[in-house]
Amino acid sequence: MKTIIQVVQHLRPGGLEVIALEFMRFSSHGKRMKIVSLEGDKESAIKAWPRLEACKDQLIFLNKPEGFSLTLIQQLKLLLIELDADVVHTHHIGPYFYAGIASRLAGISLIHTEHDAWHYSNKRHQLLQKIVRLVANPTLVADADVVAKALNTMPGMAGVQVIKNGIDVDKYSPGNKQFARKFFNLPKDVKLIGASGRLEDVKGHRVLIEAMATLPENTHLTIAGIGTLENELRELAKSLNVEERVHFLGYVDDMPRFYQALDLFCLPSFNEGFPLAPLEAQACGIPAAVTNVGGAVETLCPQTGVILKAGDAKDMAEKMLPFLYERLIASPREFVTNSADIRTMASAYDALAEGKSL
Repeated sequence: MKTIIQVVQHLRPGGLEVIALEFMRFSSHGKRMKIVSLEGDKESAIKAWPRLEACKDQLIFLNKPEGFSLTLIQQLKLLLIELDADVVHTHHIGPYFYAGIASRLAGISLIHTEHDAWHYSNKRHQLLQKIVRLVANPTLVADADVVAKALNTMPGMAGVQVIKNGIDVDKYSPGNKQFARKFFNLPKDVKLIGASGRLEDVKGHRVLIEAMATLPENTHLTIAGIGTLENELRELAKSLNVEERVHFLGYVDDMPRFYQALDLFCLPSFNEGFPLAPLEAQACGIPAAVTNVGGAVETLCPQTGVILKAGDAKDMAEKMLPFLYERLIASPREFVTNSADIRTMASAYDALAEGKSL
C-alpha cells in the first residue's frame, strides 16, 4: 500500500476539495493517505465544514500566511519525509508549485491534477508551471477533456492525461420528491428549478434570478449555498417581484435530498472546471441544465441535458421552460453511473500512483 499525500490550497467547501476527500475515501491506499492544506488551521476548518470531522486525523494544516513563501517549500519537504510519502498528488497551481518542488527535493514522485485551464492566462502561473515541470517532471492529469485540450496546447504541457471527476452514486440516488420538498419547506405544486454553490459572481446566480422574472408564476427557484452576495441576490429577487418564488436555503448538508426535491437542476456559472453538482443531481434522477463553460457540458447526459448561454437570462428562460414539461427520454442516473462513478476515478489515480499506465 502506497502512502499518498494530497496537497490542496485550502479545505473549504468546493468541488476540488470534495474530490480530494472522496479520493481519500475510495482509494485502495486511502487508509495511509493524508491531505495537506496549505492554508488554515484544523479547528477553524472543521467548524466551517463539519464534514472534515470524520477524517480529521488524516488532515494536516500548515496555516500559510498570505503572499509568497519560500520557507514553505522546506517545510513541505521535511513533512513529506516525516510522513514517508511515496507519491505527492497536488491540486491547482499553488500546491503544484510548493509541493512540486518539495517533492523533487525529497525524491518523491509527483502527480498533478488541473481542474481548470483559464487561470493559465496569468503569466505568473505560466512561469510557476514551467519551473515545476522542469524540476519535478510530474505526471499531469486534467479532470476534463476541454481542460486537457487547453493544457496540451501550452508549451511544456503536452501529454496531459484525462481522469474525469466522479461522485458516489450510492449516496446520490433518486428519492421521494414531495417528502424532500416538505423537508425543506418548499412549495409542492410548482415546477422547481434548483441551483447550488457559493453565492459569488462567478457562479451566475444573478442571471438565473433574472431568468425567473420571465418564467411562469408556477415556476420557482431554490438555491443551496452561502456567500457574500446573498443579500444582494435577495434584493434582486425583490426588485424583480420574484422574491416569493426564489427560496434561499443557506448551507445544505443533505444535498441528495435537495436534488430529489427538484424538477430541473441548473448550473448558471461563468467559469467551471468539471463540476460535481450536475453529476450529483443527475444521479438523483434529476435532469440538468448547464452553461457552456469549462468542462460543464461534459457532465451532461446527452439525451436529457440542456446547454445554456452563460450570462444570458433570456436564453436560460427560453431553454429551461419547455424542458420543465418534457418527459425524460433517457435516465440521467444511468449516464452518471456508467461514466462518473467515484470508484472509477479512484482506481485510475491509484493506477498512476502504482506506476501503471491508463
